[in-house]
Amino acid sequence: MLAIVCPGQGSQTPGMLQPWLEFEQTADHLTRYSGFAGTDLIAHGAESDEETIRDTAIAQPLLAAAALISAGALGLTPDKLPGYGDSVLIAGHSVGEIPAAALAGALTDETAMQLIGIRGRAMAEAAAAKLTGMAAVLGGAEDEVLTAIQQAGLSAANINGAGQIVAAGDQEDLGKLAQNPPAKARVIPLKVAGAFHTHYMAEARQKLATAAETVTPADPAVTLLSNRDGAPVSTGAQALEQIVDQVTCPVRWDACMETMREAGVTGILELLPGGTLAGLAKRGLKGTKTLAVKTPADLDAARDFIADHTA
Repeated sequence: MLAIVCPGQGSQTPGMLQPWLEFEQTADHLTRYSGFAGTDLIAHGAESDEETIRDTAIAQPLLAAAALISAGALGLTPDKLPGYGDSVLIAGHSVGEIPAAALAGALTDETAMQLIGIRGRAMAEAAAAKLTGMAAVLGGAEDEVLTAIQQAGLSAANINGAGQIVAAGDQEDLGKLAQNPPAKARVIPLKVAGAFHTHYMAEARQKLATAAETVTPADPAVTLLSNRDGAPVSTGAQALEQIVDQVTCPVRWDACMETMREAGVTGILELLPGGTLAGLAKRGLKGTKTLAVKTPADLDAARDFIADHTA
């Protein structure tokens, strides 16, 4: 069984789409996606520097476009994925849940990119209202880490499993946590501009909810996991509701990985820009094969990987 996963914010890197522009269809797709999302994805994907693509309003549509483009290059499109039957499931981390919903057929690529554009701008505006951020807490006992985060006045925004919990909140409080980390743990600042998946994003959630009211989703054609609780969503309406709610709710990637374990997933394919979720799987789902798509040079290996885990 194959799990196809879409990474979240912080995994973007400068120039990550440059090598993909050798394919004529990539530029065409990026032009379309740019119009839907309201930002120049060709320029940002090929030329913009690290600081520019750290901007939430840019990073989110860039990551969604990257996932959809790499999926398309592998033939993992909404019209073809149902052909794999019960041997495929799809999930996305944080913002990655939106392209995951598009691949599962719950959203069109147009609607997905429109929602991403609104989500990214709204979360950027919310982040600008107060100096907040996020930091990964690596290692330590989970209960002690969660207690330390709470005592620092922060929220556990991502519970990623494999010894990684992401704290979010005021930058001053994040600094205090870094200076006094939990036992046997390290605190590493993340390349994001705000305290996502916390109450700081309440206004952004409302703006996305308003936009979602105009959307008519379809029921997923393949198994789609929600990172709200790791469970499959049964309807398009539920998928859309979870996408809206996760703006202020913690990401439970640990629960997604547990569902993958219970479902008998044998291979995890992480779409562009791959690496982060494959790394979590190597630690949290030991023995499960992983492959991360980073450049077009990975496509042949990815095709073989798909065949090996859907046979």
